[in-house]
Amino acid sequence: MLYAAHRWVTLWRWWRGRSRSGSPAAVSAPLLADDDLPIVTVQLPVYNERRVIERLIDAAAALDYPRERLEIQVLDDSTDDTTARAAAAVARQRARGLDIAHLRRGSRAGYKAGALAWGMGRARGELIAVFDADFVPRPDFLRRMVRHFADPRVGMAQARWTHLNRDQSRLTAAQAVMLDSHFLLEHEARASNGLFFNFNGTAGVWRRSCIEAAGGWRNDTLTEDLDLSYRAQLAGWRFVFDREVEAPAELPAEVPAFQSQQRRWARGSIQTARKVLPALMRAPIPLRVKLEAWMHLTGNAAYPLLLALAVLLLPVLIGRSVLPPGLAWALQLIVLLFGVLPVILFLALGQRVAGRRPAAIARDVLTTLVLGAGLSLNNARAVFEGLGPRLGRWERTPKRGDAHAPRDAALYGPARGAAGRTELALAAYLFATAGFAAWAGCGRAIPFALMLAAGFAAVGLGSWRDRARAARATAG
Repeated sequence: MLYAAHRWVTLWRWWRGRSRSGSPAAVSAPLLADDDLPIVTVQLPVYNERRVIERLIDAAAALDYPRERLEIQVLDDSTDDTTARAAAAVARQRARGLDIAHLRRGSRAGYKAGALAWGMGRARGELIAVFDADFVPRPDFLRRMVRHFADPRVGMAQARWTHLNRDQSRLTAAQAVMLDSHFLLEHEARASNGLFFNFNGTAGVWRRSCIEAAGGWRNDTLTEDLDLSYRAQLAGWRFVFDREVEAPAELPAEVPAFQSQQRRWARGSIQTARKVLPALMRAPIPLRVKLEAWMHLTGNAAYPLLLALAVLLLPVLIGRSVLPPGLAWALQLIVLLFGVLPVILFLALGQRVAGRRPAAIARDVLTTLVLGAGLSLNNARAVFEGLGPRLGRWERTPKRGDAHAPRDAALYGPARGAAGRTELALAAYLFATAGFAAWAGCGRAIPFALMLAAGFAAVGLGSWRDRARAARATAG
């Protein structure tokens, strides 16, 4: 309830920020003349991205920016034919007069953080833009983002993610709901109220001197972007979020890919919390900034708490004491107002601000609630792993490029053969819990049990189906 109720705080801050400024958090700034534009290095860190590498390079090459002030680095750690495809695309763009280099380190040391640091040591730009392999930046991206760096205090400017395959499935629609609320509400609320927020790993621009002053890219967490963001803001740098600049990207289209992405984000956020919270709590910054940072960095702790609720629901129903009716309904009302309603409003308002229709909002928010419940086992494991001493493996999120193209199962097929079984077992347990609640006359528990059961069933079946398809394709 604490983490859910924090959504009320976010919504109030978002409303206050917009009512105070009358505009999004990033104040409009004039575009710079060509002679005033800084040199920008665009970094494209990739690893086994054969489906999307050419699309990525072509999009970066199409950026509308003076050629003498633009440098592109393809930081290629691949072990498959991505390397050959990247080399051919780079050669094609270089023949057109673009300053673009295909750089290989010979190892994956430090994963993405290691690649970015290695590339920056060879870069000539005073600003560094980063795009992951699934992004397709629009031509005006750099011109619209670099204007924020006219303020020498600005160390990073983040654009808003949009979605190339939002309506491909219920899974991609639910991810879009989560990300829209994160960017349009959370980022804007934090940015407009002077709170810390983070670079999202891609579709953002850094001032090189900010990266260096904050200690550079480090690979001691799985979320190097979150770690550097907090270190930079603790060092006094200002961040800007520009919601008007959109960066289209591909959402994971299979459940295992989505789970892999969520595991890395959840585990890395807890690792970052362990690393930076002690220094943040000692820093001479306002208490409200510290409290918001604490909620932000530990937010994934809600998943093991939700999983505990799911597992303990049946024992509580079996051994429940009889509460006075008035107290029982009062507790139910508190749960509704502080545990359920703020989450629903947070997701729905994000869709409203994104311009979605009411019917689509209702459908997609319900799907997102169910998916979030089903993720609790996957993300709870990641949270506990993040509390341990081991860094863990940096898992890439598979990209498909063309949504109708066949999967490259031999290259990107999931490795866990027993996927989905635990979620399906939890789904059966919670369906049985709902049945017991109906038999025992405890109707207030039924909606919660059914939502959790549906979530675990959806994630379990989706994971089992997609991994079985990949296994059959690999065997074939």
